[in-house]
Amino acid sequence: MCLGIPGRVEHMLDGYGDQLALVDVEGQSRKVNIGMLDDQPVRPGEWVIIHMGFAVERTSPEGAAQARAGLEMMGRASPRGDPP
Repeated sequence: MCLGIPGRVEHMLDGYGDQLALVDVEGQSRKVNIGMLDDQPVRPGEWVIIHMGFAVERTSPEGAAQARAGLEMMGRASPRGDPP
């Protein structure tokens, strides 16, 4: 199992072989390679799970919330980085 961060696709980036998307990750826009998700085109508004700059799977808004909650439970979201 890998640690994945949820993000919401904002839009596809021109060029790059249609494999880069701009993804909102907790308010920050990040370039994410979506080339591993070749089953269907990725659309703005979709949620993905990101690992090492690659979208590794699609998820629902509920799945994204669960992933965020798991990260928070591990202390990722604590203000000073202190364990909860």
